[in-house]
Amino acid sequence: MKNRLFLAAGFAALMAAAPSAANADTAAANADTAPSSIPSTVPGCAAAPCSVKLTGPQMLAAAEQLIQNKDFVNAKPLVDALGLAPEYQFQHRFLKGFLAVETGDLEGAETMFRKILDDDPKQTRVRLELARVMMLRGKEGSASYHFRLAQQDKDLPEDIKQTVRGIRGILRNQRSWSVNLDLGIAPDTNINSATSAETVNINFGPFQLPLTLDENARKQSGIGQTAGLSAGLRLRANEKLALLIDGDARLVNYKGKVADDLQTQIAIGPELRIGESSSLSFQALGEQRWRGGERANTDFGARIGFQKILNEGQRIGLSIDGRNTDSGFSPAYSGWQIGSNLTYERVIGRAFIASASLFGRKDILDSQSFSNVSYGGSLGIGGELPLGINAGLSASVSQALFDAPQFIYSSDARKDLRLFGRAYAGIRAFKMFGFSPSIEYNFSQIDSNYLLYESTRHRVNFKLARYF
Repeated sequence: MKNRLFLAAGFAALMAAAPSAANADTAAANADTAPSSIPSTVPGCAAAPCSVKLTGPQMLAAAEQLIQNKDFVNAKPLVDALGLAPEYQFQHRFLKGFLAVETGDLEGAETMFRKILDDDPKQTRVRLELARVMMLRGKEGSASYHFRLAQQDKDLPEDIKQTVRGIRGILRNQRSWSVNLDLGIAPDTNINSATSAETVNINFGPFQLPLTLDENARKQSGIGQTAGLSAGLRLRANEKLALLIDGDARLVNYKGKVADDLQTQIAIGPELRIGESSSLSFQALGEQRWRGGERANTDFGARIGFQKILNEGQRIGLSIDGRNTDSGFSPAYSGWQIGSNLTYERVIGRAFIASASLFGRKDILDSQSFSNVSYGGSLGIGGELPLGINAGLSASVSQALFDAPQFIYSSDARKDLRLFGRAYAGIRAFKMFGFSPSIEYNFSQIDSNYLLYESTRHRVNFKLARYF
């Protein structure tokens, strides 16, 4: 109850201090100059039938006054009439969305506010309203995302920023569950991530002999069906302590079985909030993967995570995990893995989130030839574009150094340089049965001193995704 009262008070302050629809930061406000005297209500008629002529500014002022007086019935026809004037599309959509909120049509309100942001993602007042709608619809994660973007407006009053900070803190504690589902089709130039070489040289005493590779060991292309499911659950014990349960599954199915890939993972453990801006979590991990219809590996381990909000638009995160892996292919791939990841994020331009990461991992396997240390970094940016498009780019580069050579191929230890890139775009404004279309392109390249492990891969995934 305390949290709900705080939210209500916070929104009252936020809405009172925010600019009106007529003065919001938009080019649509460049309409006709309003006369010196604007009626506070629509003029009435002594007898029917009669007609009243209003200028655009008068109609807008009258509609705002009626909404302020909570006379939504009489305000609605004026708001609808504003939609007939192209120069008042912003005000029409904003007031129609506001009316929808006040009359309980949250889905209609979301539609109106998103239409405005599709044209101009930097509309801070509209984004605050959309965040409020998403919170009222129980979508705490989406609400927090839009509040975070809105906080980056330098013209936002400090008291409003403080209110938003408080609301986001409550939302982090209240968010209880999330489910994301996607289905797609993926043309792929290298479904088995293999070399394009037909032969590799092997050492035979002092000589090197060419070895012809089996077809399954060489690069193959294909079109696969993809599916992904991720879910999260937070069970709160009190204001500071919660139990986190995260799970996900990914499936890629190709013709035949050789490149089919199914991976599942679950993590469960407590999260402790430290002050208003930090959290620490500890989760047990379990992973199961099948490749080509056979068990590839079974992993068990633990992960420690730390997150801290630096200010309204910046945060850092650190995770360290260790796991024991049992390979279904060969004991040579069994052993321990220890990894870490440090990430920095910040909001850019009130519509994008950029990130930079440093990561490293040590594989201590039963075979020294496959044991290795890898390290690298990544950069990414993603956010909202006009026309209701969400898009992003990311890239990473890493180096893998292996502990010992595979003498059949070389007397030198293996060294890999790995490059990865990703670009995606989704149309949020279009939905079919709740699913939004998107396209994702992935590129990977491995340069190695072992020809067998060199590969290049291009994959395009056409997906339909739904976020619950």
